[in-house]
Amino acid sequence: MTNKPTLEEAKQAVRTLIQWTGDNPDREGLVETPDRVVRAYQEFFSGYNDDPREVLGKTFEEIGGYDEMVMVRNIQLSSHCEHHMVPIVGVAHIAYLPNKRVVGLSKLVRVLEIYAKRLQVQETMTADVANTIFDVLQAKGVAVQIIAEHGCMTTRGVNKIGSETVTTTMLGDFKTDASLRDQFFISLK
Repeated sequence: MTNKPTLEEAKQAVRTLIQWTGDNPDREGLVETPDRVVRAYQEFFSGYNDDPREVLGKTFEEIGGYDEMVMVRNIQLSSHCEHHMVPIVGVAHIAYLPNKRVVGLSKLVRVLEIYAKRLQVQETMTADVANTIFDVLQAKGVAVQIIAEHGCMTTRGVNKIGSETVTTTMLGDFKTDASLRDQFFISLK
């Protein structure tokens, strides 16, 4: 992004929003809010500072011939909707079929975390995580499923608390092999 606003400009923008809501940014309870919001946004959107492809750079070839599905499931995630900037909260399940090498399990989670810490739509996040793992690891197959609640549906608009959105991306053998796809879904139960 060119011309990134300064820290002070970001804080002033928060002050402006507080005023826009009808409140006083100089009120005792709000005087430090611009600083807190900016620090929170630095954390919420820290994924812009990292390259998810680099995370997968170190792999291990000593795997004893292992060539079955590797899955990390029930990974908690929080992101923010790019349309309303409200939370997306849920779980992700990531599986891949190694191609003569594996990666540390935490690296799969880290790839998800980098994409989640950006303004997102769930469909894109699901595809980005799967495509990155598939391409960088040159895996035989990748499956990613995300199940999440969207603040834009639960706290505004239709106000449907408890509604979940499910997105799935299947690549390689997971896309072409029905029994492997079934194994992925059975493993989620």
